[in-house]
Amino acid sequence: MRNISFAALLLMALALVALLLRGAFFSLHPVALIAEVAAVALMAWARLTFGQRSFHAPANPSSGGLVTTGPYHFIRHPIYTAACLFGWSGVLANWSLINVLLGVLLICGAVGRMLCEERLISEIYPEYPAYARTTKRMLPYIF
Repeated sequence: MRNISFAALLLMALALVALLLRGAFFSLHPVALIAEVAAVALMAWARLTFGQRSFHAPANPSSGGLVTTGPYHFIRHPIYTAACLFGWSGVLANWSLINVLLGVLLICGAVGRMLCEERLISEIYPEYPAYARTTKRMLPYIF
């Protein structure tokens, strides 16, 4: 499971880097700019809420208890959501088939990573399934 999670993270990273290299990562279009600022704010809020815990590339659950406050109260994966929002705001502002395909790879990597993390977290924190039943993955009240 950790290898799959790491591969999904690499897929996300490659998609984001490819979008950056194609000039489709940032946009000055007002709607895209608002989405990008929202994505950065969401990521910062999630990191601050997550606290001193470190990032684990192979998705090892961190100690310290299950975080269910801040943005985690509304969505289970705000950092991956922020990365996808930022990437897709660039895709939509710089529309092309290749950019759309990179955006799809970004989403696939994020979903793969989330599924792996959820399985690993459920093994460590028995309260996770109950939390997951009441909190959506990426979009509050939707998905």
